[in-house]
Amino acid sequence: MWAVEKDPALRSDFCNLTFLDRRPDDDRVRATMQRALDAIPRLGQRVIGAPLRIVPPEFADDPTLDLDAHVRVVAVPTPGDDRALLDLCGALAEQPLDRARPLWEFTIIDGLTGGRAAMLQKVHHTITDGVGGLKLSIAMVDLERDPESKAADEGQSPSVAAATPLSATRDAVVDAAQRSLDAVRRTIGTAGHVVAHPSEVPGRATDAARLLSSIQRQALVTDPARSDLIDGRSLRRHFEVYETAFEPLRAAATKLGGSFNDVFVTGLASALGRYHERGGSAVDELRLVMPISTRRHGDTATNRFVPARVLVPIQPAHDVRTLFGDVHERLQSAKRESAVTAAEGLAALVSGLPTSLLVAMTRSQTRTIDFGASNLRGSPVPLYLAGARILGSYPMGPRTGCALTVTMLSYCDDVHIGLNIDPAAIVDSAAFMRDVRDAYDELCSGV
Repeated sequence: MWAVEKDPALRSDFCNLTFLDRRPDDDRVRATMQRALDAIPRLGQRVIGAPLRIVPPEFADDPTLDLDAHVRVVAVPTPGDDRALLDLCGALAEQPLDRARPLWEFTIIDGLTGGRAAMLQKVHHTITDGVGGLKLSIAMVDLERDPESKAADEGQSPSVAAATPLSATRDAVVDAAQRSLDAVRRTIGTAGHVVAHPSEVPGRATDAARLLSSIQRQALVTDPARSDLIDGRSLRRHFEVYETAFEPLRAAATKLGGSFNDVFVTGLASALGRYHERGGSAVDELRLVMPISTRRHGDTATNRFVPARVLVPIQPAHDVRTLFGDVHERLQSAKRESAVTAAEGLAALVSGLPTSLLVAMTRSQTRTIDFGASNLRGSPVPLYLAGARILGSYPMGPRTGCALTVTMLSYCDDVHIGLNIDPAAIVDSAAFMRDVRDAYDELCSGV
């Protein structure tokens, strides 16, 4: 994700837009961010690259970390409504992060109608994935508006030694060598097992063939994205938000015999089907990319997900019951792909390739995708940020070449959906948002 950003269309930073009932207290925001730095040490680190990329880059503590360079305050333009806020956030999201600093920016936005405020969190995907991002949010929030202050710990933190490309190279070479030795040990162990148990070879050959076939479907797709209507691409970002009640969607999933995620994707498929139908397109399926979390209990890694690709139907757009059944089956098939479990090993194989080749490979694969979707579970109780109550949070996932990326986050009794849209692809976003509303309304009331 770091290397392929040589092509700006492949940037992997993501945002979260949080609506607040008032402007948070400035001093408490700084204290909150210090708390987040303690919980997520990578927020205080920057990327150090080795000369000529002879080994992968690494994170190292930034001794010059300045919170004022990462936490900013701006005012929303007139008239201060939600549309003005979303347009401002889209413009802020278009600006790349400073690669010489820790890879995150938080912007407090003041002056919204009704005395409200907002915070736009922009974080690079190399720091964490969506699930890890929830850990970051937990480190920043309170369960009440004015919790009792805790006594500050005494003593000073030890000074941080400045990292250099030379020290990064030395440390990374040792790490790379250790990984190579581990790979050799695993290979030798596998070969020894085959010699000791030759009867298992036919079964292993079948598994290997199944794995290769799965890799071809997931990592070596050659046909382009399916849509002939939302096929434009640009570097611009257009943000939209949608809120609906949690319980009706959950009830629809139960009644239809699937999961909450099935309902989420079906709603998107129905909305896209309506948009294509009105635009005169006969396309009846699109390629979706959806992260499948591979985290296990106690896993503290920053990123643990596999971007699985699956063709999902978008017709019949107005028959949500039939559409739900088809979407459910397609998503179940994607979860059974054996390439999902092999993804980490595949990533290790390609990570050392020259940057130009990595960019070309990634670009060719992103051109096969129509849209992205992700579903996250948030807090069931109200939360507060530096004295301000959180009214809603809308994740804006990275587009990385897609026409749009849609992310759902539950909060209390509602679900909040953030849409990161390429305006060159979906040129009538207002009409598309009506399609989104109508699709989820029919799912909740028409089954």
